[in-house]
Amino acid sequence: MEQRLQKLIAAAGVSSRRHAEELITSGKVTVNGKVITELGTRADPEHDHIKVNGRLLNPLLNRQEQIYVLLNKPKGYLTSMSDPEERPLVTDLLPKSLGRLHPIGRLDFNTEGLLLLTTDGELTNVITSARNKIGKIYSAKVKGTPSDKAIERLRRGVVIDEGAPVARAEVRRLRSNTANAWFEVKLYEGRNQQIRRMFDAIGHSVVKLVRSQIGPLELGSLRTGEWRHLTAREVSQLKRSATTRNQTNQKSRARVRASRH
Repeated sequence: MEQRLQKLIAAAGVSSRRHAEELITSGKVTVNGKVITELGTRADPEHDHIKVNGRLLNPLLNRQEQIYVLLNKPKGYLTSMSDPEERPLVTDLLPKSLGRLHPIGRLDFNTEGLLLLTTDGELTNVITSARNKIGKIYSAKVKGTPSDKAIERLRRGVVIDEGAPVARAEVRRLRSNTANAWFEVKLYEGRNQQIRRMFDAIGHSVVKLVRSQIGPLELGSLRTGEWRHLTAREVSQLKRSATTRNQTNQKSRARVRASRH
């Protein structure tokens, strides 16, 4: 059966669907030897030879078992599959026997904590989709002690991208002293270095940032640099969480549209 190429690439675990679209438009995908650059092109893996960067995709689509890993990412590792500067990669922390896993979303080079990696491109698409907006919880240590008024600014939203909507967050003070303060921050967006830029906007830079939770998944007692497989139940909970959040967002948007008429 013919399917869109970006969906097939994601299903093979090569990348997320969004990145698959970039691979197609950059001319790195071929079907039966012909370079494909048009999004929406369909192919049938039963009859067509599909290659990404010269690698045959068909055997990957026949693989039955998907792999899901939870990693406690250390500071100083890049959330990427490769790096021209040859910096340490998160994939270096996993055994080669797991195969080619890709990260779901990103954590900054100097940010620690919970990171998911998988061969399941479809799940990656679900988790990273803007419409699903799965909650992510972080612990942030900042310089100095922000005032309650400053923290309320973060809750209401501060502008971190010119011309873009304000970035809002759920912020709770954990503890503080004269030198530093710790906060729990919950986000539903995923802008580049969002938490660091939000605290910069109120004059208190982040000195340590750790992600402890994505949706229903928690870091727990996993030590820095360690990893474990997700259970089938956890994978199911994660997918259900994304679906529920998407339905909630759709209802919310429908109420807003109704109130305008």
